[in-house]
Amino acid sequence: QVQLVESGGNLVQAGGSLRLSCVASGSTFRINAMGWYRQAPGKQRDLVARISSGGYTNYADSVKGRFTISRDVPKNTLFLQMNSLKPEDTAVYYCNADTVYDSYWGQGTQVTVSS
Repeated sequence: QVQLVESGGNLVQAGGSLRLSCVASGSTFRINAMGWYRQAPGKQRDLVARISSGGYTNYADSVKGRFTISRDVPKNTLFLQMNSLKPEDTAVYYCNADTVYDSYWGQGTQVTVSS
């Protein structure tokens, strides 16, 4: 089992920045890829960014050049640096961790960007 706890969500003005964190606990040695997803009201949960165990990253087109995903493996922590935030970035952001057999989710953290 892997437990994930996100933090860092907040209300911010357009153009501002936030840094999300996700701390993993439990069987963290089993984790391969990790990622951030987001879900706006009435919409499906979509990928924001993912990072593999080897450090390979991929991003949604809508956040490329503005968001950066990183991972501190010894501290079992995943980060998402979000710059130049836009109102359309408003959503609940979820941390995800994949092992060989399972996929785990955090409880989510709210990001609200005001115009």
